[in-house]
Amino acid sequence: MKHQEADCLFCRIVRGEIPAKVIYRNEHVVAFRDITPVAPKHVLIIPVRHISSLSELQPEDEAIAGQILLATGAVAEILGIKASGYRFVFNSGADAMQSVFHIHGHLIGGQQMGWPPFP
Repeated sequence: MKHQEADCLFCRIVRGEIPAKVIYRNEHVVAFRDITPVAPKHVLIIPVRHISSLSELQPEDEAIAGQILLATGAVAEILGIKASGYRFVFNSGADAMQSVFHIHGHLIGGQQMGWPPFP
């Protein structure tokens, strides 16, 4: 198996040690429903390999970053929001409220979004 961290919550989900409502998986990424959704459709897309945050991405991670982005279309199709639209958000670091330090994108949709996304 690719690089994993023993105590990382998301690495444990990838390994099947912690249950999650997985809706998409390939050799590079796993997508599962967020346990505290902020919209009717809210899925996390994570790489199988542990990378702590966007700030930790290295040039050799280009393929993994691309796989995360490519998965959004497939997941949006599964969720039935590909045509209507969705938002894909990354939080990086404590000030951005990243709560699990394993890179992940939030795919959210199923409702009209506002802008800016915060008050």
